[in-house]
Amino acid sequence: MADAIGAEDVTWTDPACPVARTLDVIGDRWSLLIVRDAMDGARAFTDFQQRTGIARNILTDRLRRLVERGILDRQAAPSGRRRLYTLTPAGRDLFTVIVALRQWGERHAFAPGETHSVLVDGLGLPLAQLRPIGASGDPAGVDTTFVRKDG
Repeated sequence: MADAIGAEDVTWTDPACPVARTLDVIGDRWSLLIVRDAMDGARAFTDFQQRTGIARNILTDRLRRLVERGILDRQAAPSGRRRLYTLTPAGRDLFTVIVALRQWGERHAFAPGETHSVLVDGLGLPLAQLRPIGASGDPAGVDTTFVRKDG
């Protein structure tokens, strides 16, 4: 079983709900955009600032939180003059979340024919649409699943 991420300073909105806890750990849209950009190769403070347009003080805070919560790792650059940020295993595990948000946005946040970026695989082809699958192999959805309280 994976270790719990570093979230000692988090006040849980709904302690028994994994969705609420994930949102409590990740924080806000800026944090998800930082994770998105780290997945796309951003490493330095200036990379994140240029890609997002986020204010320096907010970026400093979000990077600190993402490091404290185990989503990013911070190391000194070879020159020793700046810090570089990389995704931890927990941060890399957010890839499916980012893809799901991207695909939802492609379906619902753009007018037909409106230009937008496209995530492609190693062959240059768009990723297949994510679809949850139940234990039986059948598609799972809002009408075929329920939340069970364990413990």
